[in-house]
Amino acid sequence: MARLFGTDGVRGVANESLTAELALGLSMAAAHVLGDSGGAGRRPVAVVGRDPRASGEFLEAAVIAGLAGSGVDVLRVGVLPTPAVAYLTGALGADFGVMLSASHNAMPDNGIKFLARGGHKLDDAIEDAIEADHQHSRSGAEPVRVRPTGAGVGRVHEYTEGFDKYVAHLVAVLPNRLDGVKVVIDGAHGAAAKVAPEAFARAGAEVVFTLGAEPTGLNINDGVGSTHLDGLRRAMREHRADLGIALDGDADRCLAADAEGGEVDGDQIIAILAVAMREAGTLRGNTAVGTVMANLGFKLAMEREGIDLVETAVGDRYVLEAMKEHGYALGGEQSGHVILLDHATTGDGTLTGLMLGARLAATKQPLAELAAVMTRLPQVLINVKDVDKGRAAGNPELLAAVAKAEGELGSTGRVLLRPSGTEPLVRVMVEAADQEQAKAVAEQLAGVVREQLAI
Repeated sequence: MARLFGTDGVRGVANESLTAELALGLSMAAAHVLGDSGGAGRRPVAVVGRDPRASGEFLEAAVIAGLAGSGVDVLRVGVLPTPAVAYLTGALGADFGVMLSASHNAMPDNGIKFLARGGHKLDDAIEDAIEADHQHSRSGAEPVRVRPTGAGVGRVHEYTEGFDKYVAHLVAVLPNRLDGVKVVIDGAHGAAAKVAPEAFARAGAEVVFTLGAEPTGLNINDGVGSTHLDGLRRAMREHRADLGIALDGDADRCLAADAEGGEVDGDQIIAILAVAMREAGTLRGNTAVGTVMANLGFKLAMEREGIDLVETAVGDRYVLEAMKEHGYALGGEQSGHVILLDHATTGDGTLTGLMLGARLAATKQPLAELAAVMTRLPQVLINVKDVDKGRAAGNPELLAAVAKAEGELGSTGRVLLRPSGTEPLVRVMVEAADQEQAKAVAEQLAGVVREQLAI
C-alpha cells in the first residue's frame, strides 16, 4: 500500500481521496501517537487551523471530532496560515497542531498536516507511526481502543485570540519598523489574506494595494499568489510601490516584485536576508542553507559575500533538517520557502515579506538594488519522460555527456541531472552564462537521456 504521507502531510482531492472518514481516522491515530505526551493527569491539547478552502469546513469538523472523541482538548483557531498554527502550537504549549491546507494547490485539493510539540514538522518515523495506527484500527488487527466517555471526552474551544497573537509576534521580531515603505500584497485568496495586510500596517508600512484578499472558499490560488505573479507585477508598475509580495494558499512561502514589476525569487530573497543578518550578527555560523536546485548565481553571490552555503536535497524539510542539526538561522528554496529559524519553525511567507520590508526601510535602497547582490543565471529545465530513471546514475555514456557539458560550461555554468522521486522521468537542469547556451546544452543532454535510458 502506498504511503499516505507525502513530503508535506497527507494531500489529495477533497471528498475523493481525502475524505471525512480519512480525516477522522488520521486524527484519532494522531491523538494516540502525539497525545501520549500529555502526561499523567493532564488531557492533551491540540491547535487546529485551516486555510479558506470550502472543503476545509467539513474536513476540520472531522478532525475535531476525531481528536475530541479521543480525549484531546481542541483549540480551534479558524482560518490562519500554516506558520501561525505552528507558532501557536508552541506559544500555547499544545501537545501538537493540525493544519488543513493544500498550500499552493488548486481549490479541489486539500491536505492534513500534523505538527509536533513546539510547532515542528514531524519526522518520518512519527508519520509512519500515525499511519500504522490508522491502518491497524481500520483492519481490526488490534483490539478496539477504549474511547473516553462522559467527562473524559475532549472539549472544543474557539481560540479567537490567535490572529492578534500571531500578528503581534510577527511585528515584535522585526529588527526595525517599516515606516515609509509602500507595499502591494497578493494574499492568494488564502489563509493570510487578512493577516498579511494587518501585519504590514502594524509594522508601519503603507499598504497601497491588495489583491487576492477576498477568499470565498472557491478562489484560493486562482490566478493569484506566488504561482501567478502577473497580477502583482502589474500592480507594482501601476502603484509604484517599493515592495510587492505574493503568498501562497497557506502562506508558508513568499515571492516578491520590485517597483518596476521585476520578479525577486526565493534565492534572491535569501541572499538579501543573508547579507542583512550577517551585518546584524544574527547569521549563525556565517552560513545560509539552500538546495541543489538553487540558481548558480546564488552560490556565486554567497562566495563573493564571504558567506558559507550548505546545499541539501530538494524540499524545505531537508533545508530545515540541516538548519536544526547545525544551528543555522537562515535557509530556503527558490520557490519562496524561506525559514528564519530564530522566529519560526517553518517557512513563513508573511514574516519573510516583513523582513524584506525592514531591510528596505533600514537601507533606503530600492528592492531591485538589494536583489542585485546576486545575478540569476539563465536556467533551463527539461523533464525527460518515460525513461528508466534507475539507470541514470550508472550509464557511462550519459555520465560522459554530463562531464563534457560541464567542461564546456566551466565555472559560469552547471549541470544537474536528477531522477524524479515520484514519476518515470529524469530532470535535466542546465545553467549557463546566456539563455541560448543553457537551452542548447539542456536539449543535447535530454537527447542522450532519451537514447541511453529508453524503456
